[in-house]
Amino acid sequence: MTSVSSISSSSAYTSSTSASSSSTDLDMSDFLTLMCVQLQNQNPLSPTDPNEYMNQLVSYASLGEQTQINEQLGNVTTALASLLAANAVGYVGHTVEAVGKTNALADGQATWNYTLASDASKVAIKITDESGKTVYTTTGETAAGEHSFVWNGKTTSGSTAPDGAYTISITATDAAGNAIDATTNVIGTVTGVDSSSGTVMLQIGDAEVAFANVIAIKS
Repeated sequence: MTSVSSISSSSAYTSSTSASSSSTDLDMSDFLTLMCVQLQNQNPLSPTDPNEYMNQLVSYASLGEQTQINEQLGNVTTALASLLAANAVGYVGHTVEAVGKTNALADGQATWNYTLASDASKVAIKITDESGKTVYTTTGETAAGEHSFVWNGKTTSGSTAPDGAYTISITATDAAGNAIDATTNVIGTVTGVDSSSGTVMLQIGDAEVAFANVIAIKS
């Protein structure tokens, strides 16, 4: 009788593991089946502590809840991403101001705003192309607060830069040569929306800004 029970138990275990191998997840039925097989095949002279089974049940229940929560959070994240992308489409054709340094030169114009934390003695402005090469340098306004800088696409050598994405760099110092905090925003007309990277990006010509970085819509 013992050998028959052992064979039956082994068959049940094989059947259970085969069924579970077809799926990456165990449901409660699979878990209880495996536990019953474990009980049937334990050593009668050294039975497993019942508390161990309770711990396994509690762990499985917690794992199941966490899995459900993760799935729900994943659904919420997907829904929010879709909602953001849908809202971002409404910005196409509108001029926006967004936190960033890279803007598009189009039709001979690229516009940035920069803000100084305090009065500066000197403000150096540098424009670089997509390869990081400096194409234009000049000086800027030094008073504390916000300033607008419009680049007409002319390089330091006097040639005309081609349309594309360009990055501004602001270096401000006081009379003692100490650095002054300077932040930059880009201003441009939204021409498209791209969320292929998982982050909703607004396209401004050849440049991109994160939708979350938009701080104003300008008429």
